[in-house]
Amino acid sequence: MTTGSVPKRRVPVTEGHAALLTWARTHAEDPDAAAALPRSTRATAVRFALEELATRAPGNSVEVRVPPFGVAQCIPGPRHTRGTPPNVVETDAATWLALATGLLAWTDARAAGRVSASGTRADVSAHLPLVRP
Repeated sequence: MTTGSVPKRRVPVTEGHAALLTWARTHAEDPDAAAALPRSTRATAVRFALEELATRAPGNSVEVRVPPFGVAQCIPGPRHTRGTPPNVVETDAATWLALATGLLAWTDARAAGRVSASGTRADVSAHLPLVRP
């Protein structure tokens, strides 16, 4: 993939959007219930949100990691080719989904230590939220 190219989607948009909204609505009512949703629902929601970010901000300068569900490269800029990329965002699934749906602000997640972001381009807040429930 070259810088600026649109990544190939692996999660069908309708299915991914539905999983993300299911998670968001459940989380808004009861965060514990959202954590208890089937793993497949949470995985689909995370992967869809990562693909959506990569589609809206195509590039290879930032790597966003949400273990164990997925990773995406995004944001235009210098591409890394080996080892650990210089711009990395890493967080857990619940935090990523809350950021992607606007239920949590980037600054609040960073202040609470729920997001690790290293590198000069690692602030992806300009591209969040991806959807609003």
